[in-house]
Amino acid sequence: MVFSNVADYRVAARRYLPDFAWSYLEGGAEDAITMRRNRAAYESIAFAPKVLVDVSTASTHTTLAGCEAAWPAVVGPTGLNGLYCRGAEEALARAAHAAGLPFALSTASTSLLEDVRAATDGDLWLQLYVQQDRRIAEDLMARAQAARFSTLLLTVDTPVTGQRDHYARTGFTLPLRRTPRLLWDIATHPRWLAKVGVHGVPQLVNLARSARLGPGIEAQAAALGRQMDTTLDWRDIAWLRKHWPGKIFIKGIQTVADAALAFRHEADGVVLSNHGGRQLDGAQSPVDILAHTAAIAPRGAEILVDGGIRRGSDIAKAVALGAKGVLLGRAPLYGLAARGQDGARGVLALLHKELDICMRLLGCTSVDALGADCLTTHGGAFAPLSPHLQHVAQAALATHAAPLNASATTPA
Repeated sequence: MVFSNVADYRVAARRYLPDFAWSYLEGGAEDAITMRRNRAAYESIAFAPKVLVDVSTASTHTTLAGCEAAWPAVVGPTGLNGLYCRGAEEALARAAHAAGLPFALSTASTSLLEDVRAATDGDLWLQLYVQQDRRIAEDLMARAQAARFSTLLLTVDTPVTGQRDHYARTGFTLPLRRTPRLLWDIATHPRWLAKVGVHGVPQLVNLARSARLGPGIEAQAAALGRQMDTTLDWRDIAWLRKHWPGKIFIKGIQTVADAALAFRHEADGVVLSNHGGRQLDGAQSPVDILAHTAAIAPRGAEILVDGGIRRGSDIAKAVALGAKGVLLGRAPLYGLAARGQDGARGVLALLHKELDICMRLLGCTSVDALGADCLTTHGGAFAPLSPHLQHVAQAALATHAAPLNASATTPA
């Protein structure tokens, strides 16, 4: 099969994976309105290219969280990747490093963070979920520091798991229940069974180690989901600072007002994200608030964005709207499922190539040259931050005017 774009890898991944694994990778919450909206937001933006510009040389290089990156992207955190490939996180980390990008490891990873570090010398980030027993998060952060991870992504859009109808349709549960439907699903995908299925259900090994859990996906899944700390609030950024000396990004910001609060509480950056449409169905696309968030961001703060990125041109659009870079979620996983590490590398190479071509066709020879003047919409040029959104952001700051060093109680 010829892989000419990310969509080709998606087709191959769909053929390879059993329905339950494909559903976990691809599915959105409820009616998948948010997931579709993520793509529609990029498709609604049109380019306004400059011509007769010397584009004989062009550079996609940038910095992300203070580290050099070959182009403005991070291989983002995704959970249960062992469903698609053995040694999934190591493969993704090596692919990211080969592409000159950071790799963000999920709390719900199926490879130990120490093993991921042993697999690559590249820049590694840790995505953090916080459980009721915060000693688990503290242990994860300590282990990541010891393994030279540079940046922390605190995910804040999952106090509970979104309603995912596709779980019921495919019988996806943790642990997997051996129903006739599941057994048929696996039996009709012999290549996946031979490479992945024979090794059993992947374990949430990082969470298990830090939570002092034994083997068994049921207890691990319970610790990840039902035991999430639903009391987490803005004051807890100060608690994080006590345990993490590196950069801290808040992932899951979905409004300009919350972005303003993150900056007020001295986050180094935000990730505008609706969890790839997997949490709250009906939420707006991160792209919808990107330009407005960039308008209120303080000097030095970074904005990343994820959800729906399938082309290098999508990355160019995000950067032109004010993002420092993007997080890639499903796209590298299509490659991973289709062809393992080589597939993940292939997806990243395609996206990088498309970005380079897009920049040259826009008349931009550097990432810094990508700006709002490169874009238009059906309604015309992008508008500055509206008075209403300015008021929303200012009200959020005024409402949360407590001292920034106020510490929150840390449950045992």
